[in-house]
Amino acid sequence: MERVMKLASQRAVVVFSLSSCCMCHTVKQLLIGELGVNPTIYELDEDPKGKEMEWALAKMLGRSPPVPAVFVGGRLIGPTDKVMSLHLSGKLIPLLQDAGAIWL
Repeated sequence: MERVMKLASQRAVVVFSLSSCCMCHTVKQLLIGELGVNPTIYELDEDPKGKEMEWALAKMLGRSPPVPAVFVGGRLIGPTDKVMSLHLSGKLIPLLQDAGAIWL
C-alpha cells in the first residue's frame, strides 16, 4: 500500500490500470482524449510489482478487480463509476484544475 500511495502522490493524476481492461481504457480515454489530462499510468499487468499493487488497491477500494483506480492530487477518486459520476456532475474538472492537471 505504501508503494501505491507514494506513486499516487508524485503526479497530479495517476491511473492504475490493466492493459486489457475495457473500463480502464474508457477512463483513460476520458482523461486524455476528452479532458486533455496527461496522467501517469501504471499498467499493473506490465509491472513486476503489479500483483502487490493490485492487492493493495483492492483493499483500499474494497472491490476486485480494483482497476481502474484514479488518483487526483494524491487523493483516491475511485474506479470508473466514481470518475464518471464526478464528470457528469461537473465536479471532475474542478478537481483536475485544483491538482494542476488542466487549465481552462
